[in-house]
Amino acid sequence: MRDYRKLDVWKKAHVMVLFVYSDILPMFPVSERNDLHSQVKRAAYSVPLNIVEGAGRNSDQDFARFLDMALGSCHEVEYACLLAADLRYLNEEKYLEINNKINEVKAMLIGLLKRLRR
Repeated sequence: MRDYRKLDVWKKAHVMVLFVYSDILPMFPVSERNDLHSQVKRAAYSVPLNIVEGAGRNSDQDFARFLDMALGSCHEVEYACLLAADLRYLNEEKYLEINNKINEVKAMLIGLLKRLRR
């Protein structure tokens, strides 16, 4: 069992979620509250939640399975933010900022997965 709070990837994912809540979701129109807004929110917090759940497992194989799910959620947030930008809910600056944060988390997840699977 690992202490998720010591994992750099969890720290980055947590910062990403805070950014989604503070800077991305408020830009969505009220009409999206139950649709894209909700999907972005759930996908975003799914990333650190899967890291946390995997860290609580006893084997590297189990941990890797949850990291794979976290990576899938990163891809989901990435596309949802692209869609939001194309719908003009996000300006270019915010889109680039969240995209950079997502890419950092994805790279860290992929690196950790490679280490676990060696």
